[in-house]
Amino acid sequence: MGEDASGPLVWARRDVALRTCPKPYITAESQTLVEDFFVRRRLGGMDFAKLSARQVEAFVILEKALTGKPLAGRHRASGAEAPLSPIE
Repeated sequence: MGEDASGPLVWARRDVALRTCPKPYITAESQTLVEDFFVRRRLGGMDFAKLSARQVEAFVILEKALTGKPLAGRHRASGAEAPLSPIE
């Protein structure tokens, strides 16, 4: 998937700019993880003990990208579900 360097910018966010639609760069698995993250975030909590390692990694990355703050510290030591802050 090469980019045409002479074409107009189509998508930009922070320090990333593309001259093609970014949609083809997102795999079905990645899209599922993003959707799952937002659903769980909207419902008010995530039980990390019930998530796969891939889900936890994705959710930490997504939370940091969204808020600038990692999920670390929001998980209770007891292993109980720790709610995330609501979407602002």
